[in-house]
Amino acid sequence: MFLFLKSLSRSAHVEEQLASAELSKGRGDPCTSLTVWRKSLVICCNGFTVIDSYGDVVYRVDNYTGRPKELVLMDGTGKSILTMRRSKNLRLLDTWLVYGGEVGDHCTTSTKEPIFYVKKCINILHGNPSVLAYVYRCRSSEKRYAYVIEGSYSHRSCRVFDERRRVVAEIKRKDAIIGGVSFGAEVFMLIVEAGFDPGFAMALVLLLDQMFS
Repeated sequence: MFLFLKSLSRSAHVEEQLASAELSKGRGDPCTSLTVWRKSLVICCNGFTVIDSYGDVVYRVDNYTGRPKELVLMDGTGKSILTMRRSKNLRLLDTWLVYGGEVGDHCTTSTKEPIFYVKKCINILHGNPSVLAYVYRCRSSEKRYAYVIEGSYSHRSCRVFDERRRVVAEIKRKDAIIGGVSFGAEVFMLIVEAGFDPGFAMALVLLLDQMFS
């Protein structure tokens, strides 16, 4: 399946470039288009494998427990980029703290502070029912969210909006049946606008998967 996705990503490079250019028409530079496979390349391990339009692995996640308290997003070489930890504050249900790099007992991180926290929208009876989660900057004194995620993760149809309601990233289904292989919900696209960090966009995908799977 992995080799098939690599081959498909390379063959679809031109098509995805055109789609990316169409999505970013009038908004500057083209988007980054990634194929997300909800599977780890490590045997007996849960996780994600993210492939770019050239068929190269750019991000990966390997989880050894079903409901982890910590997630580490790595690049294609295995270097830790972002660490996400469940909040221990009982008042902040389904809230994750996002740290830069690697965080752990074996690391010197006693003074390291999170850069963002992502909070699942629990109360769907008020406000916008399509809201899935809010993203806040930890180092900001403002209480207003920095980003809001709307849509349906189970249907792989989500958008990340900034404070000005501009789409900075989007999750889309990769609907196709090629050679008898149906993608379903396990393989989908992550399209990231120019200027927004693709790694952070992938971190948001990981947290949506924890919150809504």
